[in-house]
Amino acid sequence: MNTKLQNAFFILFAIIAIVEFIWIIKTEKRLKRFFVGKKAKDLEDTIITLENDIKKLKEAKEKTEKEVIQINGKLRKSIRGVETVRFNPFPDQGSNQSFAIGMLNEDNDGLVLSSLYSRERMSIFAKPIKGGKSDHELTNEEKEALKRAEIK
Repeated sequence: MNTKLQNAFFILFAIIAIVEFIWIIKTEKRLKRFFVGKKAKDLEDTIITLENDIKKLKEAKEKTEKEVIQINGKLRKSIRGVETVRFNPFPDQGSNQSFAIGMLNEDNDGLVLSSLYSRERMSIFAKPIKGGKSDHELTNEEKEALKRAEIK
């Protein structure tokens, strides 16, 4: 039994040695291919160039990230929801010539513009909106325009 165990260990050792030998040969071939025609100075210059390129890429990435943050901040404040509601405040005259326009940003800040049209005159109103609400009384049409303009 002892000799069988010794033979098994010997065969296992031989297989491991062969695998390692093949791995060493492949690694040497790869290294030779990599270093063909290159001198240590050339490799050092290549590494320095790559290191400089990586630094430049990191700086560009940081700059881009800062710009994206600024752009997102500006975008959040910009008017992105715009909706119009047309209506007829005077049923005995004309058609839907009057309107309410709701304009909101992502924080639901903005304004509502309203126009009341009649044969004798046209009136335009502007009401500031903060957080989806106004300090001024809003008509049903203005409320509807703001509701439609909300960014979801």
